[in-house]
Amino acid sequence: MHPWKHFKTITRHKWMVMKYCFRVGLYKQGLLHDLSKYSPTEFLVGCKYYQGYRSPNNGEREERGVSNAWLHHKGRNRHHFEYWVDYALGTDTVIAGVPMPRRYIVEMVMDRISACRNYSGDTYTDASPLEYFLKNKDRLWFMHKTTKRELEGLLRMLSEQGEEKTFAYIRQVYLPRGRRKRRRRKF
Repeated sequence: MHPWKHFKTITRHKWMVMKYCFRVGLYKQGLLHDLSKYSPTEFLVGCKYYQGYRSPNNGEREERGVSNAWLHHKGRNRHHFEYWVDYALGTDTVIAGVPMPRRYIVEMVMDRISACRNYSGDTYTDASPLEYFLKNKDRLWFMHKTTKRELEGLLRMLSEQGEEKTFAYIRQVYLPRGRRKRRRRKF
């Protein structure tokens, strides 16, 4: 059991995501990000399977065949694309991804940056989140195609143009475009 190490890891991750979310104007999401990790369902598993270089949920999954902590986490945190899966009517699959709202795609980007920084340490570069995404991209068949395209676009921008330009684009262009209100028709 490594409660202190796990607590430091998840708290460092949460603070990084909060800082990044604040930089793009997502204050509420920054404050509320990953609070479920402090619940007993997730925290105790994290302490038991803590390794320091990857998610403890993988350790639980390897030992038990399923990660109850992950099932709990993804069902409560909208920045995970797995939250946005529903029954698929009229398709070849039983389930399918649905489009994520942009604010949660942005939080997912911030989450990936922070996770890569936490687990990569000094070897982190702005290309690390994109590399991780591309390594798993073909297996993400249930991520909605729009969500996948937008996530990859933001991660490519991060890789090629860096944090400052990517965060400015998110704050000034990407999020405001998603926040536009639909005009109501007057009858």
